[in-house]
Amino acid sequence: MAIDIKEFLADSQLLLNAVGEGIYGFDRDGNAVFVNPASEQMTGWKSAELLGKNIHKYHHHTHANGEPYPSEACNIYNTMRDGVERKITDEVFWRKDGSSFPVEYTSTPVFKDGELIGAVAVFRDVSQQRLADSNLRAALKKVQDLTEKLQAENSYLQDEINDSWHGSGLEGNSPNFLAMLQQIKLVAQTDSTVLILGENGTGKELVARNLHQLSQRKNTPLVKVNCAAFSANLLESELFGHEKGAFTGASEKRRGRFELADKGTLFLDEIGELSPDAQSKLLRVLQEREFERVGGSKTIKVDIRIIAATNQNLLAMVEQGKFRMDLYYRLNVFPIMMPALRERIEDIPLLCHSILAQLNHKLNKDIKGISKKSLAKLADYHWPGNIRELQNILEREVILSNSHTLYIQQKFDKSQSAARSLNKPLADIEKAYIIEVLTDCHWQIGGQHGAAKILGLPDSTLRSRMQKLNIHRR
Repeated sequence: MAIDIKEFLADSQLLLNAVGEGIYGFDRDGNAVFVNPASEQMTGWKSAELLGKNIHKYHHHTHANGEPYPSEACNIYNTMRDGVERKITDEVFWRKDGSSFPVEYTSTPVFKDGELIGAVAVFRDVSQQRLADSNLRAALKKVQDLTEKLQAENSYLQDEINDSWHGSGLEGNSPNFLAMLQQIKLVAQTDSTVLILGENGTGKELVARNLHQLSQRKNTPLVKVNCAAFSANLLESELFGHEKGAFTGASEKRRGRFELADKGTLFLDEIGELSPDAQSKLLRVLQEREFERVGGSKTIKVDIRIIAATNQNLLAMVEQGKFRMDLYYRLNVFPIMMPALRERIEDIPLLCHSILAQLNHKLNKDIKGISKKSLAKLADYHWPGNIRELQNILEREVILSNSHTLYIQQKFDKSQSAARSLNKPLADIEKAYIIEVLTDCHWQIGGQHGAAKILGLPDSTLRSRMQKLNIHRR
């Protein structure tokens, strides 16, 4: 039988020896009757060592993971038994030196006069192909990651900002902002009067609300009065209440905000707008915790905590005679300075995250992030209107957006905002400018394209100025 199959293959031997694939011929008993040169090169086994032998025992005896591979389970030998062609892509052959290589092979039955007389196995080493496939998959994965990043140009903002302040509306990681949060924590548990200072739109009311929420009075009312929203006479009525007939239009008795805030917290926003008379009455309340309604004579005692806020320089107003010195010192027990947005540019991504979450809910949108170019554009602006201006800009852009990624289309007048910033202390202007240059340079300090080169400073001098001005990259 071995002679029959060998003779049958002999007519094609020249062709079989010339091909690059390995080729084995087997008789019906599974012994090798033909081994081409390509097989010898791939396995290291010479034809003289394999002819007439069971090849499976030489280099197909074990799976890739080292588990035994019995000959009765071998796909090649099963073809000799049942005459069914098989194509295999996930096995290995073992070389003479003990190493292995991945193979793809086809075992094809050979028939003569309708009788199964053996089989032919054609195999090829797919090591390079597997390596190329692996490298290609890795490259495609990298390309896919980069593509997704570039398509969205997205700086997906972190969901967990600061566990203890999550949902408070106060977001930021800049050093001066974190220092302010620490002050809030320290004073919140006391009943001390707090004076919140800062420009319009910085979030002073948020600070007041968090002071109340963290205090022992959190289950009592937080009553707010905007001192700039009322005339002098009406403001006193709002604060202290009035009796019936106290003034024209006072048709009935009315309780003032101080009474409403009893056992709770009273937030006096824009405290610098108080009239001199109202300042005097407020001073008495702070001293004695008692007052009279407008037009009344009955003394009313209250247990309240005072939180005041202003965007004005109260000390300068004291020097100008516009604000009582004794009231100033009564209010200035624990001052908290709310930093302007230009002083905490590195917090803009976190602020955008919070604002976009609110706008998604308000406007029924699904904005998942904001483009890097847009963030850079926001970071390059001086923000005279602070966080309130940022909220307004983002709301307009979200309304106009049809994408999951927000792209800021609005153009900013940087010269105008820079001019407004000239009314700030020199150190603040210098700090804002250094942050602006650092942002443009991606926070690179040294080198030909570093911030120090642009500012005309030695690297060490710039680092020293950054330390003195408390400038840190988030």
